[in-house]
Amino acid sequence: MTTYLLSTGFIPIKEQLLEKGVRLTQRKITVSEAKEILKEGFISAIGHESTANLLTRLLGIEVPVNRVQVFLGHCDKAVSFVLKVRLPEGKVLTDEEIAQVPFYLMLTQVFGEEDEKI
Repeated sequence: MTTYLLSTGFIPIKEQLLEKGVRLTQRKITVSEAKEILKEGFISAIGHESTANLLTRLLGIEVPVNRVQVFLGHCDKAVSFVLKVRLPEGKVLTDEEIAQVPFYLMLTQVFGEEDEKI
């Protein structure tokens, strides 16, 4: 089981799991809940420095810039930083700008068809 920190609400799933069928649970979480989930370790998939800086301040943990593509697998989870507005194409926000954009945090967990927990 791996925990990821994402900057998107779109959840990429491993293709071989999709062929079998998966179930996702998603819910909005608080900053405190995100801190608790991430304290055991996570892989950052935060690709912009201003977002990583904001999350570092918000969560009180070092969030490295790591522009990678990830695909969640069986029992993986993701904490997602989701902007409530769509930015103009190609717009990269400064630290000050991103701090002003409304957002929420979301927890997603991946389960296979055979899993009981839903």
